[in-house]
Amino acid sequence: MATTTTAPASGGELKPTLGLTGVTINAMALIAPGAFLWTTFQGQSAWGATSMWASVAVATLVALLTASCYALLSKQYPQAGAGSSYFYAEAAFLEKEEYAHFRLARVAKLLIGCAAHLYYWVYPGVMVAFMGTILVFIGQLFNPNFAAALWHGLAWEQMGLCAIFAVITGAIAYRGVTGSTMANVVINVVQIIALLTFTILAIVYRGSHPNIQYVHPSALSVVSPHGFTQLLFQSTIAILLVVGFESATALAAESKNPLKDIPRGVILSLIIQAVIFYSFEYFGANYFIGQHYAGVVDKSGANFTLIDPSKIHDISQMGATYTGGKLVYGFDAAAADSAPIGSFSNIIGNALLHGHGLQFELIMAVSVVLALVGTALSCLATGVRVSYAMGKDDELPGPFGSLHGKYNTPHNAIIMLTVISAIIGSYGVLNADNLIKIAVISNLGTFLLYGMTCLATFVAFSHVKNASVLTTKLIPILGMILNFGLMLGDIYFAFFAPSATDASKYDAKFALVVSATFMLLSFAYLAVRSVARGEPMFLPPDHKKALATH
Repeated sequence: MATTTTAPASGGELKPTLGLTGVTINAMALIAPGAFLWTTFQGQSAWGATSMWASVAVATLVALLTASCYALLSKQYPQAGAGSSYFYAEAAFLEKEEYAHFRLARVAKLLIGCAAHLYYWVYPGVMVAFMGTILVFIGQLFNPNFAAALWHGLAWEQMGLCAIFAVITGAIAYRGVTGSTMANVVINVVQIIALLTFTILAIVYRGSHPNIQYVHPSALSVVSPHGFTQLLFQSTIAILLVVGFESATALAAESKNPLKDIPRGVILSLIIQAVIFYSFEYFGANYFIGQHYAGVVDKSGANFTLIDPSKIHDISQMGATYTGGKLVYGFDAAAADSAPIGSFSNIIGNALLHGHGLQFELIMAVSVVLALVGTALSCLATGVRVSYAMGKDDELPGPFGSLHGKYNTPHNAIIMLTVISAIIGSYGVLNADNLIKIAVISNLGTFLLYGMTCLATFVAFSHVKNASVLTTKLIPILGMILNFGLMLGDIYFAFFAPSATDASKYDAKFALVVSATFMLLSFAYLAVRSVARGEPMFLPPDHKKALATH
């Protein structure tokens, strides 16, 4: 057992109710290809978009390396329960014989605990903001003034939508992971059917419209990188698409067979969602885009109006209708369009579904709403279980380590994270800059958590004789380098790249300051709490003997 404290949790223990399907489905819900193609395509189109598919492949590779580490650790430490990386980090160092190594066990687990909270306690808020944005989009398909009213400069109606969604998600999580699993099964089926339909129709559209000038001249061009710098930039965004596979490890306490099902769930969720569905849908979207997708950006640069492909060439009409506007095509149009996948669906539906473009666009948007429900629910459920593990360990206050008497869930942590998600989401929904800020904060937490987990894997197996060099040495080292390298790439493009705008630099600085402040303050809190309890941050030389006597 790796925990250095043995404080029991009030309210009982998490109960094993999940099989392999339940573990995998909950992890699949967080990756959610049905949600992220829609919500991130605009940002991915801003620069270097011709390398988009290749960057998804790179991000998937990085995720597979990290997933291999999680799978290995979950098999090595099936007793981790809800602790996931928090438990793994401590166990890896605590097993070392040399005092210089095992004395770091508590520091390692607390650092990973802080990084996990930076990721898991911000990420649900990002999903809430995405939800608010798409609900407004759906509403404005029917009423352009839907949720557009301002009061003292703030879109209170949009903020209210975010708060309502956060409460609904929290209520589902409050009732327990079994209910969450059933919801995620339905959500995954719906979003997979929707994205398969969209992708197949996108490919059919190109095949039936060969005379259009497409961005990519061939299928090979779609999957090929078009410059290293473009690939790196796109990869720092694409990594956000594939995070979430590790959420399976936080369900170890609720798994009927954690030794077998947790490692399988980690890898299966990533292969199904990323290797198969992300690859397919990003191919379809990039294969489709061309000069037939165009729109007008008004003089303010804030509003994008999609143009019917049959009217694109009528430049005189466009000039008369949109005085002062700018006509944009392809990826330039996607970068200006708040919902390019919605516009693609509109064009496809009008051409292939007997003029039902609006209906197809609406169906796709609703499938994204469902996918976001599953994603928010999964990351909220995962985040509170790490908090529960730290509360049970007495590293966080006692209420975090208690379970609900009826539903057997970490209800106090769920309530707190629901409130935090509503606040973060209400901030992110107000404008694109706010959304970028909270996304980058979560992104930084992700890279820190994944990179440190890869390091913990290397440490955990460094003393194991006859261990595979590939899985216990090379993969963890490469995973750590790539995760930290992409984090540095994020910083480089925000601060130093010629393409970076003043706004993007400010957003990155804001995110870095908030992230660094959170890590410092949270670790300082844990250190002060340790001093107050008379527990050293660095384990004493006789710590293992003391554990053996318990």
